[in-house]
Amino acid sequence: MGLLGDLFFTFFKIGAFTFGGGYAMLPLIQEAVIHQHGWLTQKEFLEMIAIAEMTPGPIAVNTATFVGFRMAGFWGSTFATLGVVLPSFLIILLIARNFENLGDSPWTKGFFTGVKPAIIGLIGIALWRLGSAALIDYQSILIFLGALFLLIKGRLHPIPVIALAALGGLLLA
Repeated sequence: MGLLGDLFFTFFKIGAFTFGGGYAMLPLIQEAVIHQHGWLTQKEFLEMIAIAEMTPGPIAVNTATFVGFRMAGFWGSTFATLGVVLPSFLIILLIARNFENLGDSPWTKGFFTGVKPAIIGLIGIALWRLGSAALIDYQSILIFLGALFLLIKGRLHPIPVIALAALGGLLLA
C-alpha cells in the first residue's frame, strides 16, 4: 500500500473509531505511531503533543499533520490529515441528513449514555501514559503542579500557563 496509504488508513481508523475529540484519540495515536508503526519514539511523541497543543487547531488534526509531515513531507501530512478528518466529516453529513429521525431516538440517547464514560476512560489513559512519560524528575513534577495550580485555582488561561511552564523549564534546566 505504501507509506501514504498507511498514514491515511491509520489516521482514518483513529478518526472513525474515537469519540470524544482529540484527547480521547491520543492513546490510539500513541499506540499506532509508536508501537504499531514505529514512526516516532515516546520522547518524540511527547514533544509532538506539546507542539500540537500549542498550535491553533484541534490536537488530533495537528498531531496527524505533524506525524504525516515527519514521515513523508507535504504529501504525508496531507494524507494523514485527510485520514483523521474524513470520518468526522462523513459522520456529521450522515447525522445532518437524518437529524430529525435521530434526535429523540432512544437508541441515540442510549448510545451517548454508553459512549460518554468510555471517552472519559480514553482521556484518562492518555493522561496516565503521557504523565508517566513526561513527569520523570522533580523539575517536571514541580512545573506540572505549578501549572495545575494556576489553571485550577488561579483560573489562568492556558496560553500564559504554557508560557510560564516554558520559562520554568528554562530556569530549572
